[in-house]
Amino acid sequence: MPAQGRRVNAQDSTYRWLKTHIAGLPRAEGTFLTEGEVATAAGTSRTPVREALLRLEAEGLVQIVPKKGAFVPPISDRDVSDVMVARSVVEEWSVDRIATSHRSLTPELDALVAELTTLVAEQEDALDDPVAFIDLDRAFHRSIVQAAGNLVLEGFYESLRDRQVRMGLRAVASAEDRARRVLTEHRAIVRALRNRNAERATRAVRAHLDNTLGVLRHSSASRHGQRVG
Repeated sequence: MPAQGRRVNAQDSTYRWLKTHIAGLPRAEGTFLTEGEVATAAGTSRTPVREALLRLEAEGLVQIVPKKGAFVPPISDRDVSDVMVARSVVEEWSVDRIATSHRSLTPELDALVAELTTLVAEQEDALDDPVAFIDLDRAFHRSIVQAAGNLVLEGFYESLRDRQVRMGLRAVASAEDRARRVLTEHRAIVRALRNRNAERATRAVRAHLDNTLGVLRHSSASRHGQRVG
């Protein structure tokens, strides 16, 4: 394999390793990661680690501090609750808007349903890859928000990206079969949109986000309990 190809593969594998590692860090505590420590743990050299950290900084998951390393900021229980409430407001409004705006058959809604169906199928193929699964999860929800057509809400929703990714990885990693339940919940959302049923679509989104919040709260409570013990 050409040297450039090997470097890209090393960067990608290190990026995925780091993203999964960050998801497992204590959520309420800030953590510094150094290139040397990550390279040793991931079994790679410092160059792909440096490149992977730059990608993660662009995504908002870490903050690179010169001469110190990459800082993974804390996400408090309050942050989790606030982000999930914000998501509910935006996503419930979005599915209601989509369903009520397309009472009759329209190419736009058909295209959205087809896109969401494809994303769910790709998620099913990625059940053993948490990073890919959550990337597809983000694409699923982002497609719904974009389809609603409110640029202000879309911009606000994107501002939640870094915390959403970390929370999503945490939820999938901390609860057995959570990924499979996500698929079932996503299919319920798609089914309601296909049927242009705004009430069911809103309920499906609310149930999905409530379930995710419940998993995150449970994982946080479990960690606190372990510390006390």
